[in-house]
Amino acid sequence: MGWSVPNERWIVGILVTVTVLTGQAYADAPGEKKLEDATSREWLDCRYHQSEERALDSEWFPSDDLFRPLLADPKQPQFFALWQSMQSRNERTNANIGSIGIGENFGFYTKREGCNGWQISLLTGIFAQFDLDTSNAALVNVDFNVGVPITWRHGKWSARLRFYHQSSHVGDEFLAANPGFQTIGLQFNEVDMIVSYDVQKWLRLYGGGAVLVTRQPSTIDRNTVQWGFEARAPRPLARSYMFGRLTNPILFSPVLTADFKAVEEQHWHINTNLLMGFDVFRYGSFKRVRILFNYYRGYNPYGQFFFSQKTESFGAGAYFMF
Repeated sequence: MGWSVPNERWIVGILVTVTVLTGQAYADAPGEKKLEDATSREWLDCRYHQSEERALDSEWFPSDDLFRPLLADPKQPQFFALWQSMQSRNERTNANIGSIGIGENFGFYTKREGCNGWQISLLTGIFAQFDLDTSNAALVNVDFNVGVPITWRHGKWSARLRFYHQSSHVGDEFLAANPGFQTIGLQFNEVDMIVSYDVQKWLRLYGGGAVLVTRQPSTIDRNTVQWGFEARAPRPLARSYMFGRLTNPILFSPVLTADFKAVEEQHWHINTNLLMGFDVFRYGSFKRVRILFNYYRGYNPYGQFFFSQKTESFGAGAYFMF
């Protein structure tokens, strides 16, 4: 039996989340200013802050980056575990899908003044999907990504240029259960570039595109256009107290983000991925945990299904940043 997403509830949810996000710009919790000042002095993550206080510096193996990862991009190398109730809009079938991501950008070298400068890194990513309706959670597909991103920042502007390779493999159990399925041995090399602008402390806009340099099959069209936004509270809320004093607080930041892709091979159909929830992290640490609800509508973002299977899904998951 098919299902449709209750659009009215999503609209209400988005409005409530945006209200919380924008409202934080004017809220001053007790001790918040002191916490903000201490944060800027004691630790700096250029993915979430801008600073020009440090002198020009070169560094091997930097702990942060100059370009904030695209949280709502399904193919962003990151660690996550996601459950989705998915409907195939081609066959009108439903399935419970488990998706996991294992990946990160590893910084090799950076040259910057404060948070202005450039950096070169290595990206690796594994994206796997499992059919949770089978007794052994059969593997459906797995994508392997490896590449080199170059990132840059100057004030509110930042950018990412990367070259990466992807190879995709359909699971043996999926092929055994679907004997008529024809694999195409998908693999490609792609160059993409994204430019990002921080409109306000709490709002970021980005856009760019990608071109397939080589691809198999060779008949696949080359071009992709991508854009999106990310909104988060400009001042996180502290929620860890001991004896009436703030000690090593756990910080909560509401997040609302959406990513859109239009692909030439899909006749420029717009694929939409919407995430909303909370960013949770400890004061003084780069590590973050995100609890997010997800809505996706468009072509399946993974493997060779990306070129043939239209889906609509709703789910929830945990995302981790180190």
